[in-house]
Amino acid sequence: MNQTVGSEDFAMNVATELPYLRRYARALTGSQTSGDNYAAATLEAMLEDPELVDRNKSTRVSLFGAFHAIWTSSGAPVAVEETGIAAKAQDHLARLTPNTREALLLSTIEEFNFDQIGEIMKIGAPEAEELVHIAQRELAESVTGRVMVIEDEAIIAMDLQSIVTEMGHNVTGVARTRTEAVALGKAEKPDLIFADIQLADNSSGIDAVNDLLEILGDVPVIFITAFPERLLTGEKSEPAFLITKPYTEEQVRLAASQAMFFSSTETLQH
Repeated sequence: MNQTVGSEDFAMNVATELPYLRRYARALTGSQTSGDNYAAATLEAMLEDPELVDRNKSTRVSLFGAFHAIWTSSGAPVAVEETGIAAKAQDHLARLTPNTREALLLSTIEEFNFDQIGEIMKIGAPEAEELVHIAQRELAESVTGRVMVIEDEAIIAMDLQSIVTEMGHNVTGVARTRTEAVALGKAEKPDLIFADIQLADNSSGIDAVNDLLEILGDVPVIFITAFPERLLTGEKSEPAFLITKPYTEEQVRLAASQAMFFSSTETLQH
């Protein structure tokens, strides 16, 4: 039976998928505020115009499809920064092939298949696949730098080091606790930070990152967690870049490239 926009089942399904739409939106814009504004605009548009929702598709595909209708109608803008690394990031983004980053995020982070991406973006599956391949090539040519890893699980830490090193980045070191993280950051400023949420001594990776940003200023941060929905509640500031355990190598690569584009990463605050 088809679900209408106002039906209870549809509303419950949208509520389940909303954290992931917000994750996608902030990865696309590099900002929690901007991403959430687009997510909110999508919900409002769906209520005002039920035709935005294709009842023959899954709730998840319909929700992301409605988002893309809003996103593309606005010209898919990225906020313009006037100075610093952020300005260079926006300039880099402006030179990417249109629609490639959207397709790659949908494929890698949100794990839609090419048929679903095609439905969301209103293109054919072969075109969706080609956009993903183009994005992978373009991101492979993105800037490289120094990467710091805050992770208490040795195997995961080694895996992250291997992936980012193969991308051309240099790893400044691995910290297992909040204290180690601050000391490592002071010793050599990173260009990017990967951070787990729960650390070896029960300290918080979130606190460690906030300590570092107070000392180092704006540095892009990627948080890693097994329960992303717990961090994407909309009740407080949240990370702009978030990948889920267990992750894939491609997810790490994409998150690293995305985060390097945006220097003003917003982080969780207690």
